[in-house]
Amino acid sequence: MYLKQRSETYFDPYWRTCAQKIAPGEYCVAAADSVIVTVLGSCVTACIRDRNKGIGGMNHFMVANTNEGRPVNARLEHQAKAAMDKFIDHLLDFGAEPHQLEAKLFGGGNILNGLQRDNVGARSAQFLRNYLAERDIPVVAADMLDIYPRKVYFFPESGKVLVKKLKDIKNETILIREQQYSQRLFAGSLA
Repeated sequence: MYLKQRSETYFDPYWRTCAQKIAPGEYCVAAADSVIVTVLGSCVTACIRDRNKGIGGMNHFMVANTNEGRPVNARLEHQAKAAMDKFIDHLLDFGAEPHQLEAKLFGGGNILNGLQRDNVGARSAQFLRNYLAERDIPVVAADMLDIYPRKVYFFPESGKVLVKKLKDIKNETILIREQQYSQRLFAGSLA
């Protein structure tokens, strides 16, 4: 599956609230008194919320290409669109109103060595902007592209987002997770 609902829940002592952590290929929908957290490299995320009800969610995905220099694989793009539709539908099922949705976008850093030639981050960022424009969901803030991974904290109730650019990475966890996710996407597109 391209994007699935899942999160690892823990108590964040700094924020003194329940925090939900998502990984590549996952999304989370939450309401008040919650924070959703992820770490992005080449992947992108949309923090989408109903600005009146404080219901919101975050996704974490990429639109990888399987052939350098060619347009994005149509099947992968279709899967990404279906996954975003599912994510938005989950927000609406949770009580969000379509005309009250707004988005904040993050990620798309050019950090994956094996996927830099295809500029996966830029392609994913463009897909996300196009998708939201088609759905008439305004983008009210964005911090995309560049060369750095980001840690993103999203507070659905207030719409507040905190972003920390990770300029000094001590391990390759982000790269490994995104490469594994990219391989799952590629394998799924061949099925």
